[in-house]
Amino acid sequence: MIIATLLFLAAAAAQPADLVVRNGTVVTMDSGRRVIARGAVAVNAGRIAAVGTEAEVDARFRGKEVLDAAGGIVIPGFVNAHGHAAMVLFRGVADDLKLMEWLQGYIFPAEKNNVTAEFVRAGTRLATLEMIRSGTTTFVDMYYFEDQVAEACKEAGMRGVLGSTLIEFPAPDNKTIPDALAYAERFLEKWADDPLVVPAVAPHSTYLASPETLKAARALADRHRAPILVHLSESPDEQKTVRERYGRTPTEQLQQLGVLRRGVLGAHGIWLSPSDRKILKEAGVGVAHCPQSNMKLSSGTAAVREMLAEGVRLGLGTDGAASNNDLDMFEEMLTAALLAKHASGDPTVAPAAAVLEMATMGGARALGMEDRIGSLEEGKRADLVVVGLDEPRLHPLYDVVSHLVYVAKGADVRHVVVEGRTIMRDRRVLTLDEKAVIAEADRLRDQVRRSLAR
Repeated sequence: MIIATLLFLAAAAAQPADLVVRNGTVVTMDSGRRVIARGAVAVNAGRIAAVGTEAEVDARFRGKEVLDAAGGIVIPGFVNAHGHAAMVLFRGVADDLKLMEWLQGYIFPAEKNNVTAEFVRAGTRLATLEMIRSGTTTFVDMYYFEDQVAEACKEAGMRGVLGSTLIEFPAPDNKTIPDALAYAERFLEKWADDPLVVPAVAPHSTYLASPETLKAARALADRHRAPILVHLSESPDEQKTVRERYGRTPTEQLQQLGVLRRGVLGAHGIWLSPSDRKILKEAGVGVAHCPQSNMKLSSGTAAVREMLAEGVRLGLGTDGAASNNDLDMFEEMLTAALLAKHASGDPTVAPAAAVLEMATMGGARALGMEDRIGSLEEGKRADLVVVGLDEPRLHPLYDVVSHLVYVAKGADVRHVVVEGRTIMRDRRVLTLDEKAVIAEADRLRDQVRRSLAR
């Protein structure tokens, strides 16, 4: 009787919460890397209000909405640290080619003939649908018509760090660098302080953005306190070109121009020298490792063992689906772990815990956003994913972190929450009309095919 009375009083004292996720193993990715069996997460006003055992959370909060993890695994949403979302519409257009041949012979012409504002919006819708269904809650994008990317991101209910591209040839959206800079500034102003969209500046690279453009990008980012996204040391050709032009590595070129500091994210980082890595570490620059794209284009193998050991801010990205060819971060984690072991000849390199960190807190740190996303901690944005354990391959389960990296697939994701809002429940995306999104993508496939046949 006394116990029943105490339980009743505790329930009566509990505060209302917008959402409580319960009945799962919670992998927090906090500083203590807590894994809480029979755990729960309470959410209020888009932020995490509590993380703990079910008993602890139930004593404090009563959920207006309850999401049953059904014995699955609750994790922070993945941070896809590099990509070009709308390029899903070029998935499979050209495969099995070297990077420069792939870009100059197929991708650039396909973009010239097809990329419009409407094309980008349709492609981003398809990409966000794919990412939600495989557990990504934040994605980094650098492309064209970035306003349409932002609008599609908001429509899907995802979080995006989105950069308007600056490139030295006439792009689909802006034909000159002055036009591109003006567009980028309008984009930064329009999306400033948005709860989901973080606007960024995206000079393409040190070989396709001039020193003047790179300095202008830095000044623009400084005025608006915005991140900078840039391709960095992706191929031997890039290294050769930049060294011939400027007598420096791409990293040294960015340092010389005053571009590097916290909030800069360099994509790929395959050909970084030891001195390059030291420069990036000291400047607080992030690196987005994209193993599947790098392997497919045979661009090289990033020095993951060294970057992890040296404390470089290392995240994980898929790159665009034209060179991956999917946006599944579970596949990217598995590839990152196996490639690092294979390349180093050391099976202890890139253990499961380190790779899961790259896909969550690592990506957040690479973006300078570790105070907001990347882990399940009180006060952070409520971005989380529930991974189901329905499939036979997920049993028996001894170590949840090992299973997440080496066994789980994107199709195992059951529920997705971003900013406290449930955007996928029981594998059904609640924010997008899936059939309509796919039908539009198939219609545009026919358009792309015709354009390449000319």
